Amino acid sequence: MDLRLSEHVAIVTGASRGLGRAAAEALAAEGARVVAAARSTDALAALAGDSGGRIHPVRCDMRDASEVAGLTGAAVERFGRLDCVVNNAGIAPAGTFVGQDLSVLADVLAVNVTGPAVLSQAAADHFIAAGAGGSIINMGSTSSLKGKPLLAAYSASKGALARLTEALAAEWARHGIRVNMIAPGAFATDAQAQVMADEAMLAARLRKIPMRRMGEPAELGPLVCYLASPLSGFVTGASFVIDGGEVSKL
Repeated sequence: MDLRLSEHVAIVTGASRGLGRAAAEALAAEGARVVAAARSTDALAALAGDSGGRIHPVRCDMRDASEVAGLTGAAVERFGRLDCVVNNAGIAPAGTFVGQDLSVLADVLAVNVTGPAVLSQAAADHFIAAGAGGSIINMGSTSSLKGKPLLAAYSASKGALARLTEALAAEWARHGIRVNMIAPGAFATDAQAQVMADEAMLAARLRKIPMRRMGEPAELGPLVCYLASPLSGFVTGASFVIDGGEVSKL
């Protein structure tokens, strides 16, 4: 199927590893050009080097609103247009909320909610001025749907991102701007490294997943590409759970 992405330009945050890297690679493989943003410049350079010029690396700290907003200008300057934003960057410090310094919550909200809001707003300004619409894809989590112990700040941030997705979808639909969320479960990325390194811990984690395995990052890419594509032109305000069936049984 031709997803009609060959002329598209996308921004992917948190693109240096994990699901963000998978999203950037999938979009580039479908013919899109990608501004890959993260703090890890070496990893970004390696990603761009393997892309045949389709991926342009930009260092960006999601806590810095000016750097985040500037990604739209970087995309237009490099590739001449902007069609899609994938708000993937996020942090998930674990720990009991009792006694946790509230600066942890503030930091998580800054990266996981404020950063995506800033980039979405900047992208929407561009989309409206260009008059061609666009797609915003927010990377939520199954924690957007159900709070998780030891991840209070993360759960709160991903729940907020889900409501932001719905609100912006309703507000911006008349401009042709679609806003959707993907809610991944457990994927075999660096975020699960500690679990995967412990046989007993991994077995316990997999028992919670009906498919009895973690997702592979490459399994997320096709969904990102579909939501970026004009073929999903009537899809907005939706959340797509991709978790091997874990949430369905809760």
